Amino acid sequence: MLELDKETFGTEVLEAEGYVLVDFFGDGCAPCAALMPAMEAFSEKYGDKIKFTKLNTTKARRLAISQKVLGIPVIAIYNSGEKVDELVKDDATQANIEAMIQKYI
Repeated sequence: MLELDKETFGTEVLEAEGYVLVDFFGDGCAPCAALMPAMEAFSEKYGDKIKFTKLNTTKARRLAISQKVLGIPVIAIYNSGEKVDELVKDDATQANIEAMIQKYI
């Protein structure tokens, strides 16, 4: 799973071909930390079909806001630079995330 920052987000997500999943998380976010092992597992399971990335919004607040990420966790899927789907806060469960991934592979 590729860790992004303000410098790499554009190249790795907005300019990328195909589907990219972004896990928007933050320091001190318990639900984010609880999801991380599942996200790593999904990355291993589906990583050959979809690019898995994560962005620490604590270190990239303006970037997160520019992507309309106002609460965390947010699991978003981009296709050719456009956000096509997302799960926000309580909707970001393991089952919902896996179902969303399967829609795009």
